[in-house]
Amino acid sequence: MTTDISVSFKDKNIVFYDGECGFCNHWVQWILEKDKADKFLFSSLQSEFGQKFLNERNLPNQVFDTLYLWKPDSFYLTKYQAILEIASEIGGIYSLASIGKILPDAIGNQFYNLVSRNRKKLAANQCFLPSAEQRKKFIEK
Repeated sequence: MTTDISVSFKDKNIVFYDGECGFCNHWVQWILEKDKADKFLFSSLQSEFGQKFLNERNLPNQVFDTLYLWKPDSFYLTKYQAILEIASEIGGIYSLASIGKILPDAIGNQFYNLVSRNRKKLAANQCFLPSAEQRKKFIEK
């Protein structure tokens, strides 16, 4: 983990997602709408920043079927665990998703993998045009 990245984003949660997936882009839009406390930033896994994150952790850097949530200098989570943490961070009624923690990770990730395998069938690739304010939450490096 490099300190220049972790210092500049230390109070944020960074969501890494497949930038070429309509289903993934839909959920990025959903998080943007629900993120009233300004806790999240976003980076596609295909971006230079996303690739650096993957490479520094020896994670697969050509297959983009995993969602990552990174809290610099603290943790990174994948798949089902990342979804539960995102819901918890958004708070309100969505924090009830934390009840999903009673499921073993293996079962939660099996469900995640099922959705991930079928995600391109679940939502058409649509062009997402964030507002000027929303664009500030995307890391374009």
